Amino acid sequence: MESDFQTRLRAARELRKLSQSELADKAGLQPSAISHFETGRRSPSFDNLKVLSEALLVTTDYLMGRVEDPGSTGTVIDRLNRQVGNLSSDDLETLSGFADMLVNKAADKKKG
Repeated sequence: MESDFQTRLRAARELRKLSQSELADKAGLQPSAISHFETGRRSPSFDNLKVLSEALLVTTDYLMGRVEDPGSTGTVIDRLNRQVGNLSSDDLETLSGFADMLVNKAADKKKG
């Protein structure tokens, strides 16, 4: 029986349209390591789990089956969360405006 990790690693790799070799290159791992992880022959170390999540733009929690949404990039969200406390109210409004603009842009692409 496949573990959540095996299934989610493969799903996230396929979502990003990467081969095992391409993912290995992005993560700085050997292609055989990706194969071993996806087949369950080996489990990743914590460091390898982190580099895989960064290469796939998903959270380690997603890969481990703790959350369902693969779309949230832990790295980017964590970085934004850390910076928010350093922004003025005006800067936060500007950031919010940028986010609204990007959401509208994505919606326009879907229509279009």
